Amino acid sequence: MRNLRRFAIAAAIVGFGAVLLGSWTRINGAGMTCPDWPLCHGKLIPSMADGTIWEWTHRLFAFSTAPLVAIVAYLAFRLRRRAPMLDPLVLAVALLFLVQVLLGAATVKLGNSPISVVLHWGTAMAFIASLVAIAVITTIPERADEPPATHAVTAVPALLLATTIAAFLTMCVGAYVSSSGAGLACLTLPGCAGHVLVTQPAQQVQMLHRTFAAMTFLLSVITTIVVFLREPSARIRGAAALGFALLCTQVLLGLMNVALRLPTDLREAHAANAALLFIAYCSAFSFAAIRGIALPRESSAR
Repeated sequence: MRNLRRFAIAAAIVGFGAVLLGSWTRINGAGMTCPDWPLCHGKLIPSMADGTIWEWTHRLFAFSTAPLVAIVAYLAFRLRRRAPMLDPLVLAVALLFLVQVLLGAATVKLGNSPISVVLHWGTAMAFIASLVAIAVITTIPERADEPPATHAVTAVPALLLATTIAAFLTMCVGAYVSSSGAGLACLTLPGCAGHVLVTQPAQQVQMLHRTFAAMTFLLSVITTIVVFLREPSARIRGAAALGFALLCTQVLLGLMNVALRLPTDLREAHAANAALLFIAYCSAFSFAAIRGIALPRESSAR
């Protein structure tokens, strides 16, 4: 199990690096510096001028994820009888990786259109979330070190799942806002130009993003309170607390982006922090989902 955990975490880290590089590339206007795919200007190693280095490095990180995914799949296959819950997750990782590769090509063909960017980003985050879930499963003990879940804590997994889904949707709508150039469509809070109901498409998508963000924040507050009042697991409490802290940071970064008119570094920080808070809630939900489960003893398993 230890080896599987190490490679799952390694694949998630490399995948996260690819996500950040992709975001940085697009934000800096270098998303189309390689107009073809899988080569770049018809070459395996092109000239790195005019921002090409960012797009090429992004592709290099994405390519580097492939062998890690293969190793994760192989190790999970060996442990499938001991931990059957690994099967659907490994299948999800493999399919999401394949879809992500195809979406990478489609994004180039479509010139980084907002819809292609959202699909590319969302699939990447779902891929990383599946790897995180695999890593969490490898922490299941051979005997239940924690007491089985009781009625008092059955609400915790549901609340964490709802918060995770809300964070994911907020993140995807935010990706659309950024890629469509709607980041400054609304310069006032809480409304948009003094209105709550707006008619311009850019303002509508900006207000949709804010609505999802408000829902995520409300769910996060409720979830954090319930977790700390009813959940005895330090791992779940820690991951949930980290998620809430990152969410508060995300709100601050969003406000600063509008106030400072979208400086490049803050835009990237906003995107990176959104990904991190989603991962934090994925971890918290995964820990809650496996709470009280024990794997059969197998001295030869690793």
